[in-house]
Amino acid sequence: MASAGPSKGQMETNPRGIPKAPFVADVDEYVGGKDAEIQSTMKKFEETTAKYRYMEVSLQQRRKALLTKIPDIEQTLQVVKFLQVRRKKSVGEEIEEEKLSDDEDDLDDLADEDEGDKKKEVEPLKTLFELNDTLYAEAQVDETGEVGLWLGANIMLMYPLQEAIDLLSNKLQTAKKSHEETVEDLEFLREQITVMEVNFARVHNWDVKRRREKGLIGQQSGLLPSQRGQGKDDSDDERD
Repeated sequence: MASAGPSKGQMETNPRGIPKAPFVADVDEYVGGKDAEIQSTMKKFEETTAKYRYMEVSLQQRRKALLTKIPDIEQTLQVVKFLQVRRKKSVGEEIEEEKLSDDEDDLDDLADEDEGDKKKEVEPLKTLFELNDTLYAEAQVDETGEVGLWLGANIMLMYPLQEAIDLLSNKLQTAKKSHEETVEDLEFLREQITVMEVNFARVHNWDVKRRREKGLIGQQSGLLPSQRGQGKDDSDDERD
């Protein structure tokens, strides 16, 4: 339902608290009558639109960060699962079969290649350690059943493999949900910006029409003010 003016009640918002822009259906009633000034209304529309655009830019940056963060978490989770599979094989524990992604399946195949005979001891895990952007060194990983995870602010904590998997899984789920909500908020904001632009155009067009009508009121001859003045000059010339 269209708003007839600034609402004094509770403002309608989306699930994340972003206010919904009211659509101005009756401009005359919204601005307060035909003799009301519209400068304050137009200024309010501009300020509201600017706020929506600021939120849009902020959410676009957040979405970009999440699109980078989600693949990093997924890759880390795959590596930890790979380490857990190797750990279970080394101690002879039963490994539960689960549906793996393509990358996880590749890691699992790599682990199977190292397994060989079940009684054969698992060979030490060797990998490349990044020293610089373009410099790597070969390193052997001591598998202790724990893994270090960066938590941010130069802080790393050691977790048992299963706890690390649970932590990363929760973080991945939270990041994906946040990304979905961010996309929804961006769509919502675009709709509100469009509504405010339409409101601005409607009020502006209403004001132009109002001023045009005021210029025609009281003109018995049906001429515009400029034309009336020209007719008066012609009459003076005829008298002369």
